[in-house]
Amino acid sequence: MSRSPINTVADYASLDDVALAGLAQAGEREAFRHIMQRCNQRLFRIARGVTGDDAEAEDVVQASYARAFEKLHGFRGDASLATWMTRIVLNEAYGRLRQRRPTVPVEAIEVAQLDGGRVVPFPSRYGNEDPAAGAARAQIRGLIEHAVDALPEDFRVVFVLREIEQCSVEETARTLELKPETVKTRLHRARRLLRSALQDSVAASLGDAFPFLGARCERMTEAVLARLGRLR
Repeated sequence: MSRSPINTVADYASLDDVALAGLAQAGEREAFRHIMQRCNQRLFRIARGVTGDDAEAEDVVQASYARAFEKLHGFRGDASLATWMTRIVLNEAYGRLRQRRPTVPVEAIEVAQLDGGRVVPFPSRYGNEDPAAGAARAQIRGLIEHAVDALPEDFRVVFVLREIEQCSVEETARTLELKPETVKTRLHRARRLLRSALQDSVAASLGDAFPFLGARCERMTEAVLARLGRLR
């Protein structure tokens, strides 16, 4: 029995990751487009968290999609597509970083930090905010992005996954191949490093940091599809 073609966004949106990956592997262009639209924001945020540069982060994500397409046959759904793709993005980003500059071991940074001090309690979801705070969110977001950029790389990636992408400790540990205790320690250090630049009142803007939606998302999606010309 022949399979009816899937050609609406709603149909693709209803598919689980394994089915979507199977259609993309079979050459369905719109399936791969939907994978990108499903994962773009997280992957861009992770790539930027490592590279600290918008343009290089976009290039990392595009290269990672090309690698992922070649490996789709190996996706079994043991983790989500977003988690599976995150590992590919991290490998690509760290590979470029190793070529670009030497790194300082995170253990040395951790030892250098003084104990004590108030940890900024960043909430994970928007709460009830007054109108003045809402009107200032765009400016606050810029402050947050600048402060996050200044974090040591290993702390920054943990912070992006836990506080901005809202990943659990377990998922973050699995993605970064760390112990859960290490994730908790690095998040604690990251929060403490941010406390001098940020106040509790800016925390509600974390979910808006490093946006990757709308025209920018569409532009990169089309660039990747053009790069993968063998997709029909």
